[in-house]
Amino acid sequence: MPDFENILLEVDAERAVALITINRPDKLNALSRPLLEDLSAAVDAVAADERVRAVIVTGAGGKAFVAGADIAEISALEGVQAGVEYSRFGQTVMRKLEQMPKPVIMAINGYALGGGCELALCGDIRIAADSAQIGQPEINLGVIPGFGGTQRLARLVGRDRAKLLVFTGERVGAEEAYQLGIVDRVVPAASLMDSAYELAATLAAKAPRALALAKAAISDGIDLPLDEALQLEADLFGMVVDTEDRREGTSAFLEKRQAQWSGR
Repeated sequence: MPDFENILLEVDAERAVALITINRPDKLNALSRPLLEDLSAAVDAVAADERVRAVIVTGAGGKAFVAGADIAEISALEGVQAGVEYSRFGQTVMRKLEQMPKPVIMAINGYALGGGCELALCGDIRIAADSAQIGQPEINLGVIPGFGGTQRLARLVGRDRAKLLVFTGERVGAEEAYQLGIVDRVVPAASLMDSAYELAATLAAKAPRALALAKAAISDGIDLPLDEALQLEADLFGMVVDTEDRREGTSAFLEKRQAQWSGR
């Protein structure tokens, strides 16, 4: 695994799980451009690593998952095009993480605000410590979410609730975020990483190609008209039928033994 200035990347080969830790604790893990560049490279490394079948993302320092984007960088922006380029760069990194075929678990261990909320929304599953706080407070800086927050949040909680959260900049605690559907589980802070690793190991034990295609079916199909989405599902089902893992999985079931996945 490569070394990064702003990211810690570890692979637990036995459990087939990679841990990406956002590592700027002195800045509450704020998403600077160099950090986003490191994150992009880390995603590439994890996606290409055949040892890895599930990914966890968390923040260093115990206080923040990611407390937002780098405000100094936003303050220095001048002109429409600079703003567009800043937003599109961040969106590109988030989208790369979101589209990685391997399942991504966000372990939200503190503040997930602004860019941190946007990063969390790119995960497939979000587990929050009971002490976490989540929100899109960009309005308080005179800006709007620019790394996908207006779009992913609305798709997750609905248009009008997203408007309320973005318009007010309100933070919500972990339990309220769970009730809204922003996070999928809330656990005691002390057991957050154990819970994330337990879930990641469960996912890593599944057939990798089936997981990747199931992720594509849900993520790509949800915004399509139903008939188109059903065709997408059928196409992906056809692809998974033609895998070695499908042959292994069905044979193992019929032979009453544990399947051995090859990822092919």
